[in-house]
Amino acid sequence: MRETAYAKINLALHVGRRREDGYHELETLFAFVDVGDELVAEASGEDRLYVTGEFAVGLSDPFGNIVAKALNLLPHGKGWAVTLEKRLPVAAGLGGGSADAGAVFRMIERAHSLPDDWQARAAKLGADVPACVLSQACIGRGTGTELEPVANDLVGTPVLLVNPRIPLATGPVFKGWDTIDRGPMPSGDLRTIALEGRNDLEPSAIALVPQIADAIAALAASGAWLARMSGSGATCFALYESPEARDAAADALPPEWWRLAGALR
Repeated sequence: MRETAYAKINLALHVGRRREDGYHELETLFAFVDVGDELVAEASGEDRLYVTGEFAVGLSDPFGNIVAKALNLLPHGKGWAVTLEKRLPVAAGLGGGSADAGAVFRMIERAHSLPDDWQARAAKLGADVPACVLSQACIGRGTGTELEPVANDLVGTPVLLVNPRIPLATGPVFKGWDTIDRGPMPSGDLRTIALEGRNDLEPSAIALVPQIADAIAALAASGAWLARMSGSGATCFALYESPEARDAAADALPPEWWRLAGALR
């Protein structure tokens, strides 16, 4: 079986109070791009994981990989040999690992079906994983695991992902948040929430990786109708009215930046 681990972006990310469990109350608008990591699974006598691709070097421990953990959580026969082509940068705000786990869940759903408590099992792997299993636009509340449907009027919208090739861990970004609750996420369809929303983690991420501000500025000046950082960074995204505008913007970026073009699902 083959499955794409669709890149996750946060069209909006509003941060609230820190909870007693150490996590923050969040409101986020998840969206997914039609490109990402690629996984291939074959029946095997035991679970095995092989990692290839440009960013494989960032995943040196196959047993600690979230793909291996997802396999351990779900019944899927004697075992699977999974090859993961790592096309998305690691620690980049794209939910790459969560998307990989989501792809495993979808393959197991096709082959064996998922248990009724799949969402709780997915949440054990990470707050983004339940949304990544669905890989469709939705609203996330709580820590991001409480999912709600949203009217998706942006299917097919051209999107450009850009990363200055600097990994950025989530913990320090949240630690640098100024603790100011700037209000709830707006309601409406995807376009409305995206345009009226914000990413509250941008300032603290930029303080750690100033190149994020350069990327947002370059995308905003490239004809995009929205340019913003995704998640806790350092990847930024831009939405365009046409594939031609997106591709022209990609060609004009500094050559050392990573970029990936696609469309919203």
